[in-house]
Amino acid sequence: MAVHTILIDFTVTPLKVKSEWQKISSSVEKVLSGYLPDLTPLRKESIEDGQELKPLSTFTAKRDTYVIVRGFPNGLVTVNVEYFKREDEEPLLTFDDYRCLESQLKLALSFSRCKLFPPVRRGEPFDVYLNSSDERILEYDIDKVIFEEKSPYQKVQIVHSKSLGNLLLLDELQNLAESDLIYTETLMQRGKINYENKEIVILGGGDGALLYELLKEKPKFVTMLELDPVVLRACKEHLRGCCGDCLDTMKGENYEIIVDDCIYSLDKMIAEGKKVDFVFGDLTDIPVATSPQGEAWDFIKLILNMSFKVLAPNGKYLTHGNGASSPESLKMFETVLSSLEVPVEFSTDHAFVPSFLEDWIFYQIWAKPQSK
Repeated sequence: MAVHTILIDFTVTPLKVKSEWQKISSSVEKVLSGYLPDLTPLRKESIEDGQELKPLSTFTAKRDTYVIVRGFPNGLVTVNVEYFKREDEEPLLTFDDYRCLESQLKLALSFSRCKLFPPVRRGEPFDVYLNSSDERILEYDIDKVIFEEKSPYQKVQIVHSKSLGNLLLLDELQNLAESDLIYTETLMQRGKINYENKEIVILGGGDGALLYELLKEKPKFVTMLELDPVVLRACKEHLRGCCGDCLDTMKGENYEIIVDDCIYSLDKMIAEGKKVDFVFGDLTDIPVATSPQGEAWDFIKLILNMSFKVLAPNGKYLTHGNGASSPESLKMFETVLSSLEVPVEFSTDHAFVPSFLEDWIFYQIWAKPQSK
């Protein structure tokens, strides 16, 4: 059960909003009455906004439907239709209805632009709206929640998508879906980097996908440092399309999963003088912020500086960045890279990640060779 909000907007000349509002409102009412049973006017008035008067018409209809038609000084006219839909009810408007309604509005009114949006569903038992890296709203075909638990660190959910399969959400942000092998393969640069007989550390990676794919490359040993046991349990049970069976045991012939804060584990490695060939930063995304400052950026800098202390001279740090639609955050990350304790160089790669619904940037970072 949810409230459905249908949004329509169109543009007329600004003068018509002032001089012909009754005609506009009546025309919209006449068209809508063919789709909304018992459409009844409530009132027609104007909202005073400084020196501007913005006309407003409201209506009711069956199924607890409420309609607001508003005019704005720039010629924009908005129509909001809101109603409550139970699970056993048909939607108020079908897809064909939308197309016909838009066409009829075009015939009834002379406007330069018209847009009818699909219904926005509010108050669903599970959320179908997630955000892109630059805060655009994305709607998913999620039909059920498979797992949900609040850990000491975050909200962990696994939901099912008709097109993506099972999808891991951390604090209601998309993390990895069963359809996202391209994400893992681009992160690890499969086919471009040889991992055979190499020492590898994964920071994070609780979904198990990176560990599972790296083990196929016959590494010498992989140490995975994951903070949240709830993520491990959820993915072991419900994200096996990504992690296979590698989360079934915490230690195998050539890998070990350590449940701990990766900072403590890196500290220990540094103290022991341990050196590895690759470190994967599979932790938090690069923040979308106005400057590379704050707690999240401090954490990223700390992890990078510590990682280069355990990397062998020819080692590499590989990590995910952010969406290509967030270039400013990527520039900030590169600014951070230029200020590390060890001078570094880097390259990037990208891939369209299905569950993110956008192109994602990945970084390969290494210590700058010292000039002789």
